Amino acid sequence: MNQSLSSLRLSFLDRDHSILAFNERVMDWARRSEVPLLERLRYLGIVSSNLDEFFEVRMAPQLSAFKINEQRGQYTAQTYSAVSIKIHELVSAQYAIYNDELLPLLEKKGIKLVAHGERNQRQRRWVKEYFQQEVQPLLLPVGLDPSHPFPQVANKSLNFIVRLTGKDAFGRENEIAIVKVPRIFPRFLRVPSVRGSKQAHFVSISSLIRSHLADLFPGRQVTEFSQFRVTRHSDLAVDEEEVKNLRTALRKGLQQRHYGEALRLEVSAGCSEYLSQFLQRQFNLPDGALYRVPGPVNLVRLNQLIDQVDAPSLRFERYNAGWPAQLVPGQSYFERLRQGDVLIHQPYESFDAVLAFLREAVEDPNVLAIKQTIYRTGAKSQLMELLREAVRRGKEVTAVVELKARFDEEANISYAERLESVGAQVVYGVVGLKTHAKMLLITRREGRHLQRYAHLSTGNYNPGTAKLYTDVSYLTADDALTADLEQVFLHLASQNRLPKLNKVLLAPFHLHKCMMEKVDAAAAAAKAGKAARIVLKMNALTDEALCRGLAQASQQGVKIDLIVRGACILPAGLPGVTDNVRVRSIIGRMLEHSRVFYFEVDGVEELWLSSADWMNRNMLRRVELAWPVTDAALRQRLIEECLTASMQDTRDAWLLQPDGNYVAASTHLSGKARNNLVSAQTLLMTRHGSKG
Repeated sequence: MNQSLSSLRLSFLDRDHSILAFNERVMDWARRSEVPLLERLRYLGIVSSNLDEFFEVRMAPQLSAFKINEQRGQYTAQTYSAVSIKIHELVSAQYAIYNDELLPLLEKKGIKLVAHGERNQRQRRWVKEYFQQEVQPLLLPVGLDPSHPFPQVANKSLNFIVRLTGKDAFGRENEIAIVKVPRIFPRFLRVPSVRGSKQAHFVSISSLIRSHLADLFPGRQVTEFSQFRVTRHSDLAVDEEEVKNLRTALRKGLQQRHYGEALRLEVSAGCSEYLSQFLQRQFNLPDGALYRVPGPVNLVRLNQLIDQVDAPSLRFERYNAGWPAQLVPGQSYFERLRQGDVLIHQPYESFDAVLAFLREAVEDPNVLAIKQTIYRTGAKSQLMELLREAVRRGKEVTAVVELKARFDEEANISYAERLESVGAQVVYGVVGLKTHAKMLLITRREGRHLQRYAHLSTGNYNPGTAKLYTDVSYLTADDALTADLEQVFLHLASQNRLPKLNKVLLAPFHLHKCMMEKVDAAAAAAKAGKAARIVLKMNALTDEALCRGLAQASQQGVKIDLIVRGACILPAGLPGVTDNVRVRSIIGRMLEHSRVFYFEVDGVEELWLSSADWMNRNMLRRVELAWPVTDAALRQRLIEECLTASMQDTRDAWLLQPDGNYVAASTHLSGKARNNLVSAQTLLMTRHGSKG
């Protein structure tokens, strides 16, 4: 592709800042008065969880650059400072919502976090008894001296630092002690409220412990203290070329993950300079890595409080996914798929239909083999049990288990071992690549020949997240498509050279190149005066080559709509560069997760579904799939439900500006349109939800 003069002026948006901007959009749900109160609290926890992962995965190179005062390259001392400032602003806004908006509103609803000074005698007595019976026996304060060095502090664990006066049992004046709070303690406890009252009163475990810190140091006086929490680098790095057994190497890595490089230190807002500087020296952290928070150091744990409150009116109304429109309950999947492909739009239509498909295959004596990729399947996986049952019934079961699925490594290692224990063939994909493709292939004897059936998906085989994430499941008996999947599984297991595929595009071999070619084809058509249109829906757009291609297509006149939930480095509407590019992000009750790629060139439409975002890692460092939807009716349904609905959303959509900022789609509306905002997710929930 030739670079035009305009494309040379293209400056990409900063990826880290784009990720943080996504979290600002998520936090907006915690501000919305129309959102049920407990759900607003939950959104604050989601932001905290996202920030935890941001530090664990992305901040190590930033901090390293700052420490050596790096002035060149992608990460510099200045980029670290800029990102840190943005995170501090985000955290300040987060706690302002928590303290100034949500806590007062919760109290009006009879839900209160009771501080020590607010507890009545009955509550203080309850707290003291609980501390003495349940908490104190498991706490082990460590007084620091040369023979008692600073203890190992695990990633994201709750701890206290305490400053003492007086002398210890040996007459020494060691003034600093550390108290590690075991993870087994519940983070929020319901305490007795006023007799006869229906109010729900809670205490946090940190407040409970701080009320009785003095009990841990008899004969000494606690002069100051603070809760603290350290976030560490947690992205596992295993040299797959060097290790003999990837599973064993990952197990060792998991043991060390909790004690990686310290990246962030959170302390109480009132923590003294003396104690905060002591901790900063201990963890070798600059001032930018210190976060003083006016509340719990881990808002993710608020989910424990939310789950204890019995108040349906303060939660989202329960949504019951409908049975897929193309399926008849009780009808054989194999019989149905011989009639044509089936599309399931999750979570509006139930993922239970996918499990039922696998269950029928397991129980059918004519099914000979089942092959499946496993990336994230959840803690208690029905899918795993079905695969184990298939082995017990004498079927050939092959599982391609991705051991390096970030933060799911331990669960996947366990699943691999459980499958192997009953005789399943388990492989771990290709060295150096993550297997992120989502595919299930069933081989069935039908008369004198073997027939293949398949399930493909834009999302994971996880029944839990399938209720919250928008994804597309695709069931098919198409001979060409299922033959491709057979070759992909063979390639992953045997590492034989991949033959030419009929329909599937596979990363890291074809997907990136083919997407580039489709963008180029649209650009060439527009340059020749023909109609050209591109609409892409994905989670993230960070591949620079593809972004340049889109910018150049825009300059040739291609109309481009990008529906990108998270990070997007391509600026929209930049004069002379991306005039024809519009970018919107949908942040709703459900997490937008489907990947849908639409191209129209001179009246000819193509639509692809994929497991891959347009990120360099997905295109070149993972095994990913994209497949075409050739059935006209299914293609039109995907256009309407995944693309058009998102582009018409005025309630949950945010529009990317040329400078990288996002504004709500409702901002520029007025009158009737302002009072009748449209939500794509609400429309689809209404369309597909169960009426029962």
